[in-house]
Amino acid sequence: MVVSMETRKVQVTGGSTYTVSIPKSWANDNSVSAGSTVEFYPEGDSLFMTPTGGDDRTEGSLDITNLEGSELIRAVMTMYVGGFDIIVLESGRITNEQRGTIREATQSLVGLEVLEETKDEVVIRDLLDSSELSIHNAVTRMRLIAASMLEDALLALRDLDDDLAHDIIQRDDDVDRLWMVVSRIFRATLRTPKATEELGLPREVCFDYHSSARQLERIGDHATKIAHLTLDIEQEVPDEVLDALDELHEEVVGVIDGSMDALFTDDSEEATQLANDVRERVRDVDASAREIDELLRDLDPARAQSLGLIVDSVSRSADYGGNIAETALQKAAPSPKGE
Repeated sequence: MVVSMETRKVQVTGGSTYTVSIPKSWANDNSVSAGSTVEFYPEGDSLFMTPTGGDDRTEGSLDITNLEGSELIRAVMTMYVGGFDIIVLESGRITNEQRGTIREATQSLVGLEVLEETKDEVVIRDLLDSSELSIHNAVTRMRLIAASMLEDALLALRDLDDDLAHDIIQRDDDVDRLWMVVSRIFRATLRTPKATEELGLPREVCFDYHSSARQLERIGDHATKIAHLTLDIEQEVPDEVLDALDELHEEVVGVIDGSMDALFTDDSEEATQLANDVRERVRDVDASAREIDELLRDLDPARAQSLGLIVDSVSRSADYGGNIAETALQKAAPSPKGE
């Protein structure tokens, strides 16, 4: 949709009331006429106006005739993140395999439930009240899960604990579910100012949280990668390598904690100090990772390669923490309007 700017003159009515006309084309497109009620949302030096609707729930339909497996799952996730509250999946005849895939997709997303099924249609509905969702709480939960996954991944490596490794792999689904929630909330703030008001956060802060959640999701992915690598290791890892990895992990934890504290604090000066400290720590992590790589040179090539990938995943987690710190710096910086 191409948006064209229009200008209007502000007029004074009755000596004290400011009035301004609205574009007729916009009014027609949104069923606004004389006597209609509209809502205003101030945001900085901008004022957003939307028509008042009865039912705010949005419905979308999708032809899934040629979709199956991962493509069908991705399609459902895309509509969920896109903000549809009711998702209607249609086909000339929905197969049993497609129905199973649809149920798998709904179970992997927060709040979705199959509402109705016929031979040619499946209706999915989001049962969550969007006004009760908190992007802050979702990101906080992602932080806790991703950090525990990384810690347990190294514990599984030390003990060659396959059960713990499998548990870490399963926990990645929890991080992914929360990432989808954050993405859904963020896109809602882009679509309507009402969502921003319900969250109680500026749109810019929602963007910062969304960007940081993506980094946390990647940390979870790397913890999962370590767990997968651990499942393929049969011979115990040398103690000096394990001890060095534990020290590296402690440095990475400091990076992640510092970056998230910088993101969440409302004190701009404190955020800047924390974020800059994190940037220094990331360089220390890189140096420590190189030292472990030197230790691995004494091992046979196959073991060295496998453990090298684990070292890389741990150090990359610090890089993602550094990205969060960069976001925190931007959040703490003065805005053009000094708000």
